Amino acid sequence: YLEEAKAAPLILRPPGALKESDFLKMCIKCGQCVEACPYDTLMLAKPGDTKPMGTPFFIPREIPCYMCTDIPCVPVCPTGALDEKSVSKIEEGSKELDITKAKMGLAVVDTESCIAFWGIQCDACYRACPIMDSAITLEYKRNTRTGKHAYLIPIVSSLTCTGCGLCERACVTEKAAIRVLPLELAQGAIGAHYIKGWDKADEKRVEETKSDVTTRTKRSEKSAQDYLNADEELFK
Repeated sequence: YLEEAKAAPLILRPPGALKESDFLKMCIKCGQCVEACPYDTLMLAKPGDTKPMGTPFFIPREIPCYMCTDIPCVPVCPTGALDEKSVSKIEEGSKELDITKAKMGLAVVDTESCIAFWGIQCDACYRACPIMDSAITLEYKRNTRTGKHAYLIPIVSSLTCTGCGLCERACVTEKAAIRVLPLELAQGAIGAHYIKGWDKADEKRVEETKSDVTTRTKRSEKSAQDYLNADEELFK
């Protein structure tokens, strides 16, 4: 059981789940979210599942999250391991559940096994997406090999994809060419060393990012922006 508790983080949690480390601290393995799911999407990890035993998860290729508008699995959580606030919006002064706010994971396309990238016209994942034309869009490209049919390339938006897995379930290949991964595995992290100089909002991101650089010299104590603006430092 100890080995299972240390399993790799290839686990998709219910909507509203806290960050994995916090989720494991808060979840009491009561199973109420599993009982509340009307589609039997959620299950509790058993011995041999290589997941922390008793915790809820789902496998999109088998049964995806069907994006219930009332999100019944979240309000029944007694400890807040499934955070209702994270899947809610303020509408006319009152809080309402909004499943499109969920971040269960992020769909990632394997461009080598996705037949759309071969030139075969497949849009199964696009059609299955409950937030079509937002979470998944199609990019049309000319097929220079045939000169006839266009490529229909699926593009996933990290901003709006909820990680429901309906696209993975619908994929026509033997092993899904589009798979939902936990956000920590699917996304990189820019850090504070790079900034979009043309984007004012990105400046706030950099200010809020804690630097992981250990200061060793007087020069490195300064921010990169201050250093580049100091002529005397540049031309020493």
